Amino acid sequence: MKVKPVLDIYLVTDRDLCQGRPIEEIVAGAVRGGVTIVQLREKTCSTRQFIHLAERLKEIVAPANVPLIINDRIDVALAVDADGVHLGQEDMPCDIARALLGEDKIIGLSVESVQDARDAEFLDVDYLGVSPIYFTPTKRDLKRELGLDGLRQIKSFSRHPLVGIGGLNAANAATVIKSGADGVAVVSAICCAEDPEKATRELAQIVARAKTER
Repeated sequence: MKVKPVLDIYLVTDRDLCQGRPIEEIVAGAVRGGVTIVQLREKTCSTRQFIHLAERLKEIVAPANVPLIINDRIDVALAVDADGVHLGQEDMPCDIARALLGEDKIIGLSVESVQDARDAEFLDVDYLGVSPIYFTPTKRDLKRELGLDGLRQIKSFSRHPLVGIGGLNAANAATVIKSGADGVAVVSAICCAEDPEKATRELAQIVARAKTER
């Protein structure tokens, strides 16, 4: 039976931002700090390397009941029995992914415009990644910012939980939550942090406080 994911602090990994540290070290610190969901994103490694890394991360997050989401790659998610996948607008259609993964897996979908979010209204997905709230160097293929206004507009009609992504950190996370997001997805705010555990804990406190104030 699928458990509804807690989206508050959503870590997206990026090995290039880990400052030479193993991704496993970053994720372990984030888990100790209270991360609620982890997405493994790998664009350059081989399939075999991707699978082995996913297996190692699963061993880290599973004892804490933190879901492991695989970016794009349905085959890798199936190979390691990950908790779900995150898909972009050009990736496998959500209905096919659902048929392959089954009803108990989490499927997230990136939306990069208000129209994308409208088109997703009747899709069988568990959350939408609203992107980008702000431009960020970790995602260079996006044409324009959705911004807080776009997030608010999507919140006004979407039936799906929303995760803000794009340039988010401790300085702006509260504003994103107060604008309608159910969680914040971060990359450099944790991957680049000198102390990933401390950075994650700070973000978790900010998000929790913002949810009580909105």
